[in-house]
Amino acid sequence: MQRFLVAGILVWALAGCDSFSEARPMMNEYLERLSRVLEVEQVDSEPLPPADSLPRRRERFLALPELELGLLDFLSLYGCELQFVVGEKTSVLGRVMQPVNRLRYEVRFIRAAEDCLPEIDDEELRESLVQAIKTKRDALPIAVWNATWGTEEIERLVTLSKGFYPVEEKAGATSDLLRDLNQLNGIVRALNNQQLDVSLDDLGAIHQRWQAEFKAGQLINSARLLIETLNAGTKTLQARLGERPLCLNGKSNNQSDIAQNFFFNIYIERIQPYMSQVSRARDELIVGLQQLAALQRSVMPASFQDWYHRYLSQQAEGSLWRELDEAMARHTRHWQQLLGQCGLRP
Repeated sequence: MQRFLVAGILVWALAGCDSFSEARPMMNEYLERLSRVLEVEQVDSEPLPPADSLPRRRERFLALPELELGLLDFLSLYGCELQFVVGEKTSVLGRVMQPVNRLRYEVRFIRAAEDCLPEIDDEELRESLVQAIKTKRDALPIAVWNATWGTEEIERLVTLSKGFYPVEEKAGATSDLLRDLNQLNGIVRALNNQQLDVSLDDLGAIHQRWQAEFKAGQLINSARLLIETLNAGTKTLQARLGERPLCLNGKSNNQSDIAQNFFFNIYIERIQPYMSQVSRARDELIVGLQQLAALQRSVMPASFQDWYHRYLSQQAEGSLWRELDEAMARHTRHWQQLLGQCGLRP
């Protein structure tokens, strides 16, 4: 009989361990056990409003001003490097350039046009080229936006269709993406300052990594899950706090020992590490994306701004990340209040 009892306990323990290997089962298990330990009715989590996907590409993509075809044709016949740059744009492939290649073209055009200016004797053409350079420089932030937030690759990085951030994700899982974003933000700053000598060679590799990863979207999903769980858990703690004190005269008892063990063994050892994982990845990846968008506020489409404030901004009214920080702090505070009734405030 004792052997069967031990086996039963072992099966229960293993099942419990399995419940903590993925995000949603872990959160469900936490809420169920919390209500049992505190001997109060379980409070079901209230789903947040549905998450918004990144605005569609046609809403994010910005139109670049085009030079007059006659000027381009004339320049293509002129004897300087600019003719080759213009010829690339007017070719069949040039008319369907991907955003990154279009950005490279815009930078090459400006540099080649400025190099070509001293070689032009015709005053009218010279003035037209000066104006063309100004138009291109003024529109450069649009080309930068299209090559970052206007791409198809960014949609993969922030897709919401790939579940939650993994519970057992290895340390440094976002390090490559963080390095990419730091480099990319440096490129954007340089181009914002009209520094056209910055290298654009790595943009293709950065976009390839975006296409192979979806961690930003997973982090958004996990933040929402944590908010829902912690809010429900806080209500469970509030329900217990509204009843008789966990301890009389501040002296610990059997029930307070059970609650304290649960706090350390489940909340501290299981839930908090996942919260820390999500927070660390947010501080790297989401903050990097927030900077990438903030550097381009001058051209950010109106359709993008609400998504930016909700899913990238850390402190804006209605920010998902601000909501998560508040939910984590509130839940920990209620745990401290409950255990404090027994002189066990962590």
